Amino acid sequence: MPFSLPRALDFLRAGETPASSATPPACRLGLGLAAVGRPGYINLGRDRDLPADRTVEALRARSHELLDAAYAQGVRYFDTARSYGRAEEFLAGWLTARPAADVVIGSKWGYTYTADWRTDAERHEVKDHTVATYERQRAETAALLGDRLDLYQIHSVTPDSPALTDKELHARLAEAAAEGVTIGFSTSGPAQAEAIRAALAVTVDGAPLFRTVQSTYNVLETSAGPALAEAHDAGLAVIVKEGVANGRLTGPHAPEAVRDIAARAGLGADAVALAYVLRQPWAGVVLSGAATTGQLSSNLRAAVADLDEEQLARLAALTEEPAAYWERRGQLPWQ
Repeated sequence: MPFSLPRALDFLRAGETPASSATPPACRLGLGLAAVGRPGYINLGRDRDLPADRTVEALRARSHELLDAAYAQGVRYFDTARSYGRAEEFLAGWLTARPAADVVIGSKWGYTYTADWRTDAERHEVKDHTVATYERQRAETAALLGDRLDLYQIHSVTPDSPALTDKELHARLAEAAAEGVTIGFSTSGPAQAEAIRAALAVTVDGAPLFRTVQSTYNVLETSAGPALAEAHDAGLAVIVKEGVANGRLTGPHAPEAVRDIAARAGLGADAVALAYVLRQPWAGVVLSGAATTGQLSSNLRAAVADLDEEQLARLAALTEEPAAYWERRGQLPWQ
């Protein structure tokens, strides 16, 4: 593995490369591959962001282009999942062709990709948090990423997930942790805070099972914030996803206040949105979900954006009720 467990966790908690404390600001941002590992996703603007002919080779090339650009600009955490189409495969190929020892690699299990490389599939992924799915997907991930995998997360834990109560699953995850893989979980939905707090209570032989949490948090959806602060205080590394709300906080889609702050600061709306998340004291690494190198470069400017208290207050006023936010997210088309 590129890093020992404690050093990888230190990186994820602080967004700082273990090899050196003198690291570029972009280390506080990671790159997630949800948008480029498969032809269909729910981000706004994909008709412009990706080529019309979204072959496996076209998206492999786009993924590698993004990984190259992210690494060159200081990004050192890369995030994928079994359900992101062929994203694990694309990342594995990049790691083989461009061995980078100073990166942290995270993946997720619990959803199975079912769209068969189509954008118009009836179902794009199926959720299952059983031991059987874990064993199958852990083997699939190992076949691609091998010992480069640093972090393995349960994908989209909700309060009713059997992953929170299945003792056999907990024992299997603890075995993986004993072998050096950091065990974490991600959350989705309007009850993220409840899921986070339930996961914090999960122990194996008296020790906490989870060492990281990845949750949705952005200007529009801040309900997980207090629970994420609790997780951070409990020693977990916090990774933030969907900081631009699947495109709702980018370009012309962004609320007027976000666009105004961005224009005055000479930034993109996306950078302002991500800068807001980076200001949270519990945020370790904030993910970019860029689909183009231009988007990536704009996202990374968040690391040096300087928002004042008045601007932060204007952004905080945009928060939506969690149920309304997640209902709208659920209506975004796969495209």
